[in-house]
Amino acid sequence: MTQVTIWHNPRCTKSRQTLALLQERGCAITERRYLEDAPSEDEIRAVLALLDLPVIGLMRVKEAEFKAQDLTRDSDEATLIAAMAATPKLIERPVVLAGGKAALGRPPEAVLEIL
Repeated sequence: MTQVTIWHNPRCTKSRQTLALLQERGCAITERRYLEDAPSEDEIRAVLALLDLPVIGLMRVKEAEFKAQDLTRDSDEATLIAAMAATPKLIERPVVLAGGKAALGRPPEAVLEIL
């Protein structure tokens, strides 16, 4: 049985679909409700390294908080990471971690690559 952690927002359709897909595959799931249990800056950096994404690739740039914090796609990495740690709503979801790898569940089937 594959052990996975999902940074989950139960109000998000893609997050719910990804969780259901993992459950269908019989994965042992640790569900982290990241809006309530925000990842630290170090955790965000570690996930970005595993995803091999630029910082902006993990951000929800259309959220009102993105503009409210005067963030842009050209903001420096440290600023964007600090913003995600302080305002976890800015983190794109869901993030799935398994076996030292990570995947963004957009689309949900993308997480199957790391199982």
